[in-house]
Amino acid sequence: MINQHLLGKAQCVDYPATRALSVDQPIDGAGRVVTLWKSACRGEDYAPTGDVARLIRELHELEAPDDISFPELRPFGVVGDELPDLRHLSSTNRDFLHERIEWARAAFPELPFVLPDGVVHGDANVGNVLRGDDGRPVLIDLDSFAVGPREWDLIQTALFFDRLGWHTADEYREFVRVYGYDLTDWARYPELADMREIAMTTWLGRKAGESAATAAEAEKRITAIRTGASRKDWGPY
Repeated sequence: MINQHLLGKAQCVDYPATRALSVDQPIDGAGRVVTLWKSACRGEDYAPTGDVARLIRELHELEAPDDISFPELRPFGVVGDELPDLRHLSSTNRDFLHERIEWARAAFPELPFVLPDGVVHGDANVGNVLRGDDGRPVLIDLDSFAVGPREWDLIQTALFFDRLGWHTADEYREFVRVYGYDLTDWARYPELADMREIAMTTWLGRKAGESAATAAEAEKRITAIRTGASRKDWGPY
């Protein structure tokens, strides 16, 4: 329901977000809630970082709709929540990741964020901005929308450049130029980057039972975080 309300708001201001199909939904599909969306483009043409930054900036300039209450951004849940099922990981890495999740749950709300709170995408990165068939960038994957610190929408692009090497220096400079703020200048950037690594790796750890390759990537990432090794060999998922 949040997505439907948000899309109504987005349509009023012509914000380029993916659109839900005009059908009676959501649909109960064998115990799962299913929603149907218009395809943003025929292939997978990802927008450059400048377009990613512009869509994030324009999103952050929007006000939340008055008729719904967005959830508070809690990327790791809250202290006391059940820990994620990581049964397919080695016990050493599983225990370490659980410890780091518990740390992030307690530490994230206490970070002294400097940007004003507001509506955030929650998973903003180059993989969630496609070029439509008309060439315009379109924001997709809306299921993590929340209200909270806007730094969370900037951390992935910074991390992809700074630690993972998935963006070039020029690509990151363009992102910063268009958005208007360089998150890596913030004194607490390293902690938030650590948290984003944990979030990315936890998502992958949940999927470790799907294939040997996924399990190996998850184990490699956790070992790198645990030992302080380079992240330059992480594979994008």
